Order: sequence, then structure tokens, then C-alpha cells
Amino acid sequence: KKRTEARSTSARSRDRGRATRRRLIEATARLCKERPGAEVSVAEIANAAGVFPNQVTYYFGSKDSLLVHAAFLGLLHDARRIERIGRQAPDAAAFRRNIARAVLAMPSLPSVARALAAGISKPELAPVVDQHLQLLFRQSERFVSQLIDSRGWRTRRPLSVEARTFWSTALGAVLLVRAGAHGTVADLDLAGALTIHDEPERG
Repeated sequence: KKRTEARSTSARSRDRGRATRRRLIEATARLCKERPGAEVSVAEIANAAGVFPNQVTYYFGSKDSLLVHAAFLGLLHDARRIERIGRQAPDAAAFRRNIARAVLAMPSLPSVARALAAGISKPELAPVVDQHLQLLFRQSERFVSQLIDSRGWRTRRPLSVEARTFWSTALGAVLLVRAGAHGTVADLDLAGALTIHDEPERG
């Protein structure tokens, strides 16, 4: 009986921990969306999540790590909205154009650019960034696979390469602009990074 009670207590503790992590990530993502580009303090995050400030470091190790998690949560939410835009496209050309335009206007891009920069400057965050990028690539690959199968469209390269190339181009452009490169993301032909087409196969 005591062992059963101990396991039950341990399970409740894990559930509470997961709920606290989720609240912290969601609160941070919300603050970053409301104040794009502004610094968000640990105290503000804790207050928004209804937890103690020291729980940020307890669950994530650092504020920077939490910011990375929150940035990619925002990106994945934006990506789902963009999938809905993609499904409305009447043909492959409109799909490429609409997806590219929507991605470059995503509210989460500034936060994700900071997360990528953190992964470069702080090696301990690189695995966290990579974990989220791989999730983004897989989600996008799955979406495109379902879409082209249902529409009879094709790509000129493997879907894994298509997804990685597209997002690498989009995120790379944002990093260049934030680093001071001349021009804006509007100067980028992001649609050209997609090879999805509905043209008949050449015999």
C-alpha cells in the first residue's frame, strides 16, 4: 500500500511539474507576442504564469532556455495557422505565393530569430533549438505530404529537403535583417524556395 501511495504521489508531482512548465512557456510566449522585441524579466514571466521566479531556473535552467521554448511554441502556433492558409490555395502557384507571404509576416519571427542567435552564442542552448527545429521540419513535411497527396501535386525534391530548405531560407533571412543586412525580408523570393507544382510530368 505504501509503495502504491508513493507512486501516486510521484505521478501527481510529475503532473504538477509538467503543468508548471507549460504555464511558464505559454505565459512567456504570450508576453513576447504582446511586446515584440522588448526585454521580458523573470519576475514578469513568473507573475504572468502564477509561479515563483525561482521556478524558471528550476524547470528550464535559465531564462534564455525558457525564451527558446516559448519562441518555438509561438512559431508552431503560427505554422498551424499558415497550414490553413495553404489549404485554401486553388493551385500550386498560389500555394507557394500565399505560404511565403504568410510566413514572412508571422508574429513569432522576431522571437525565433533571438532564439536562433541564442543557440549560436550559447552552446548549451543549441540542443534545445535543434529539438524544436526538427519538430518544425517534421510537422511541415507531414503537412505538405498530406496536401500534395490530396491535390495530386508534386515536388522536385524529397519532402524532408523541401521543408528544411524552405524554413532555413525564411529563418536565415530574418537573422540577416536583424544582424543589420541591407534590405528587408520583403526583398526575399521565399516562394522560390518551394518546388511544389501541379505541372504534368514531362514524358
